[in-house]
Amino acid sequence: MEQKNIHWFPGHMVKALREIEERMAVVDVVIEICDARAPFASRNPFLAEIRPNKKRLLILAKADLADPNVSDRWIRYFASQGIPALALDIKNKRIVSILQEEVKKLVVEKREREIRKGMRPQPVRAMILGVPNVGKSTLINTLANRNAAAVENRPGLTKAQQWIKVGSDFELLDTPGILPAHYEEKEVTMRLAALGAIKLEILPLHEIAVFILRFMIKKRKQGLLSRYELSENDLSDIPNLFTLIASKRGLLTGGNPDMDKADISIIGDFRNGSLGRISLEEPTL
Repeated sequence: MEQKNIHWFPGHMVKALREIEERMAVVDVVIEICDARAPFASRNPFLAEIRPNKKRLLILAKADLADPNVSDRWIRYFASQGIPALALDIKNKRIVSILQEEVKKLVVEKREREIRKGMRPQPVRAMILGVPNVGKSTLINTLANRNAAAVENRPGLTKAQQWIKVGSDFELLDTPGILPAHYEEKEVTMRLAALGAIKLEILPLHEIAVFILRFMIKKRKQGLLSRYELSENDLSDIPNLFTLIASKRGLLTGGNPDMDKADISIIGDFRNGSLGRISLEEPTL
């Protein structure tokens, strides 16, 4: 795969970074969200550099789509780095109490100061950070038990910051998803594209689909064999594999296999878990 840098940095992201730095002064906890399937690629290092001493919690979102054994290893890895982390299915309402308990651990000092001053406990203010389409709005809506934040399966939907109340104990600040200005490694870019964190206009659909197929053949070929009713011999020829998948899935135009439809189907099947619970990255412990 040819190495090249991928650059993008919409103007609203520059403004958002500046506003995040300003607003972080008034929050108690930073909740950073990454994708459990690729925690390294889906974290923005710029966000970690903003007020690094602020209390932080890392959420490995969409854990229901990732390999659970790999996610457990990521939790141990981040713990070794001094970063508390949780792997969560952010659509499951049962995570609310889990997340609240974890945040309470991070604000013990704040509560003790309030008690010493004779103050009533104040709501915990938490800022939600992450790259586009990683699940920030979904998590907020799960916590708030309502459609407080817009949710759509495309990156860059949240454009402005907004405070959202979660009961009487929490106030959450939603922020736009922010990617680094560029990635030096094409592999990282492809992982983000496969996950949906990069707009489809940035990279050709076919290139993303090829990346997914090659990864699956190398690491999780059983998912391909089961989903598309293939044999192992079918996996030896990538171009022909697209034709087979299009034919078996009925993705036809004028009676012929439609490669564009095959691209979309493969990408969609990977993102929604139809190819299995897959992690694109594993930690080195």
